[in-house]
Amino acid sequence: MILLVVIAWILISAITVYQYREQLQDYHENRLERKEQQIKQSLNYTLHETTYPVTTENLGLIFREEIYIIADVHNKNFNIYDLEGQLIKSSRPKFDNESVPTCLDAKVMNSLEASVSKRYVEENSAAGDNYLASYTYINDGRFKPIGILNMPYYEDNSFYDMELRELLMRLGGAFLLMLFIAIGLAYFISKYITRSLETVSDMLEKTNLTKQNQKIFIEDPSEEIEKLVTSYNAMIDELELSAVKLARSEREQAWREMAKQVAHEIKNPLTPMRLSVQSFERKFDPKDPDIEKKVGEYSKTLIQQIDTMSSIASAFSNFAEMPAQQNETLNVVKIVKLALDIFNENYIHFIADEDEIVAKMDRTQLIRVVTNLVKNAIQAVPEVDAPSILVSVTSEENYLKLCVADNGIGISDDFSDKIFEPKFTTKSSGMGLGLGMVKNIVETYKGSIEFTSKPGKGTVFIVKLPKAKAMQIV
Repeated sequence: MILLVVIAWILISAITVYQYREQLQDYHENRLERKEQQIKQSLNYTLHETTYPVTTENLGLIFREEIYIIADVHNKNFNIYDLEGQLIKSSRPKFDNESVPTCLDAKVMNSLEASVSKRYVEENSAAGDNYLASYTYINDGRFKPIGILNMPYYEDNSFYDMELRELLMRLGGAFLLMLFIAIGLAYFISKYITRSLETVSDMLEKTNLTKQNQKIFIEDPSEEIEKLVTSYNAMIDELELSAVKLARSEREQAWREMAKQVAHEIKNPLTPMRLSVQSFERKFDPKDPDIEKKVGEYSKTLIQQIDTMSSIASAFSNFAEMPAQQNETLNVVKIVKLALDIFNENYIHFIADEDEIVAKMDRTQLIRVVTNLVKNAIQAVPEVDAPSILVSVTSEENYLKLCVADNGIGISDDFSDKIFEPKFTTKSSGMGLGLGMVKNIVETYKGSIEFTSKPGKGTVFIVKLPKAKAMQIV
């Protein structure tokens, strides 16, 4: 809108100036012709009243004094030339005759003679001013040319130029007002249009694949905005369906991978069991004096493999089972001490800055967290000369902090971003479900778990859980 107003002002101004120049040129040409006709009438009258023979040779005598009277009456100077282009008489004073050509140019003579109307007008310039000069024949009573009338016409455009400037200023003022109006209209119209677009833009920024997205509802939208909103809402519907399918696919894939891992782990103890049974079958001899010892070794081997399979099944079951939020009010310090009692290692130490730190969670799940973290610490220190594991419980503002620190082999930086992933393990045995289960339990109770580790120096796992007010402590 603003650009259209500016272009319109430029075009109208240009057309106005062009039209003014055309009209001014026509005005001067018409005025020159009228003046020329008036002077010719006066000349014809003088020729009619003179007592001299009307010939070219007598023109100087006929208009010796009359030329000044005619010029004064019409307020216009003119010159009379003979048919050869030589100056005969000029109405200008003698001291100003230097500006009057004494001989006409051959171009003027030829153009005048070739003209159908026997009249020729040319544009000249003098002292930086442009002027018109007309040439026409002076005829006798028989319409025979006896001389040439030359009348210079100086254009005075100062008044008209001032009028043009005033007109352009008025046009500029009007268009300036229209420009301000256009700016205001453009602003409000753009705000009206972009208001709906901003709503769409804000909703697009909030679109998230991991959660349910809201649809856009706009009152009285334009046709274009309505199409955009309809497309967005349709996209949201498709996105939700895609997210559901993706989540289902990911869950199915995760369980397929888990099932493959469990099957692989179960096959590991089955192979030695199969070999043991086949060996026992080949070598079994009831009369062997060492038969009881061999049966005992055979039974011990089978029991070990069965225990391994049982631990695999238990680990998978514990990971798959979501912790039930019993919301028991527990003294975490007491529960952690009880959880540590099952370990016989004398290098496990426990400290707490308070005797009672209360949290709401399931007792069994808290014990699982502690035992899994301590088991990982025990497995990290077998090659250390002076192994040490420190378990601590401290209170910080609105949460409690459970730390399990060891001086074991540490965790490599290559594995730090995978340590809580299910199935991931750096040990030669086990399924790698322990830390994944711990993270699952902690986050269920709106807590967090993190760790710091230096290879060769040790690892510290830090669990933060929300504290609760002390009520009836279990």
